[in-house]
Amino acid sequence: MKNTVIPYTLPEVKDHSFFFISQHFAPDVEAKMHRHEAWELYFVTQGRGVRMTGDTLMPFSEGDVALIPPSMPHYWDYSPDSTDENGEVRYLMVAFSPELIDKCMATFPELKNVLYGQILPTEALKYGMESAVRIKHSLMEMCELDDIGQLSEMFRLLPVIFTTKDHTLIGKPIRIERDIRRMQQVATYVMAHYAHNISLDDIAGHIGMNRSAFCTFFKRNKGMTFSQFVTNYRLDTACELLRTSQKQVSEICFAVGFNDLPHFVRVFKATYGLSPSKFRKTER
Repeated sequence: MKNTVIPYTLPEVKDHSFFFISQHFAPDVEAKMHRHEAWELYFVTQGRGVRMTGDTLMPFSEGDVALIPPSMPHYWDYSPDSTDENGEVRYLMVAFSPELIDKCMATFPELKNVLYGQILPTEALKYGMESAVRIKHSLMEMCELDDIGQLSEMFRLLPVIFTTKDHTLIGKPIRIERDIRRMQQVATYVMAHYAHNISLDDIAGHIGMNRSAFCTFFKRNKGMTFSQFVTNYRLDTACELLRTSQKQVSEICFAVGFNDLPHFVRVFKATYGLSPSKFRKTER
């Protein structure tokens, strides 16, 4: 039954930041409605049929380019009479985790300059002609490129898919959208202020909640306290600086928002199993 949503984990490609596939298959393979915790950028290169994204069911055709947000139930049901000469339909798809966006912004100022402050869509999108042409070009190029080339195309794709206004909505989430947007506000605020003290009153007021309501809301959505979330973000940022910069451990400690070097070292070691200095040696 297509109304049964199947939780699905996309294949993890070892030592890769995202999942890319050029898929050919016979349309009589039953389409299952599924969801996964990744952004899905999907380009139909052969075939037509009916697509369900979130709360919306509508036709799709060859050439369609769509973006489906994480956790949204969806399926693509291809018509048997829309195959190529081999009896197959085809698509190109790239899937990537929400964390990839955060890591790219934290590591590459060029991407942060473009993406910072963007409210990521909670709805499924279909791109218009101008944007679709750019996206199709990148996805088709990726078929012929090595790993580094594909990564370069991803850097080109992220600003296009998240900043263009050339799109229409093709499905809303079947869940409470307000909480999703609030969590996006929290993440954006932390990215901008993690180097300084962030009080519960500050973040709660930023998203229009009182302190008690915010704590309940955050724990329900993230499964951790806000303090734990901020600490994890600071540690992730410290790891990137240890890998990529020549800064001293003490400099990194204060740069990511820790006010005490011994405390930073203890927390880092408790999380990763080794000190920041040893971590740097193993990662280089």
